[in-house]
Amino acid sequence: MNRTTDTSVTVIGLGLMGRALAGAFLKAGHPTTVWNRTSAKAGQLVAEGARLAPTVGDALKASSLTIICVTDYQAVRELLGASDSELGGRTLINLTSGDSAQAREAAQWAEQRGARYLDGAIMAIPSAIGTAEAVILHSGPQPDFEAHRSTIDALGTVTYLGADHGLASLYDVAGLAMMWSVLNAWLQGTAMLRTAGVDAATFAPFARQIAAGVAEWLPGYAEQIDRGSFPAEVSALETDARAMNHLVEESEAVGVNAELPKLIKAMADRAIAAGHGGEQYPVLIEEFSRPHND
Repeated sequence: MNRTTDTSVTVIGLGLMGRALAGAFLKAGHPTTVWNRTSAKAGQLVAEGARLAPTVGDALKASSLTIICVTDYQAVRELLGASDSELGGRTLINLTSGDSAQAREAAQWAEQRGARYLDGAIMAIPSAIGTAEAVILHSGPQPDFEAHRSTIDALGTVTYLGADHGLASLYDVAGLAMMWSVLNAWLQGTAMLRTAGVDAATFAPFARQIAAGVAEWLPGYAEQIDRGSFPAEVSALETDARAMNHLVEESEAVGVNAELPKLIKAMADRAIAAGHGGEQYPVLIEEFSRPHND
């Protein structure tokens, strides 16, 4: 891809991820200024051509674009709060992990101080930064994103989600929900099969095939959710609930923890009791969309 490499950038926060971000900018040819509470962490980056700023204020002055990757949102405010006068006209891209409410509050805080603000989430490990495998999510005003896209492209596959500053954080945790759910389902099945002498490596290819097949259902199921109509084109929820009960019983019979399938079965039972037994599985969105204590 074409990049403008004479654009300078500042990176605040040099943990493992922050160092990877700064390294990617340097590799792409961007003049890069860095700052960290512990300046020793900048040693390798300085050797590679980065400039170490003596203060946060100096780091902010060095570039019109600043990437922030620190411990939490409180640390962001603590670091930048002493440099209010330096924020005017700057663009801040905050890649610090947090929740959507914190992202929206941080955006308001930064904009009140004259900064342009984008919130982001990194869906990658540090070693992947700078490659296409690193997905970097961004949310906030689109013009601010587009103005710096040629620079932040150095980090990996950058994605714009929308004007709501909280979207990147929400996508982040939604992705984690997918990841842990797939892994937990695989662990449940693995635990069951091990009782029959089948090892995890033997089950894994079959499990991967099942996971890929289920993923193919998502676009059609998404259409049902968005329409609010759940005709049983494949199977009815009450049929699925009987299979869930079989999973619970088999787990208990072979001495495997049945908490996870019992939880999903309880949600299905509530939906059936509410009259949705003849509809298709995505009707459970109603159960997932309400607090547990309702």
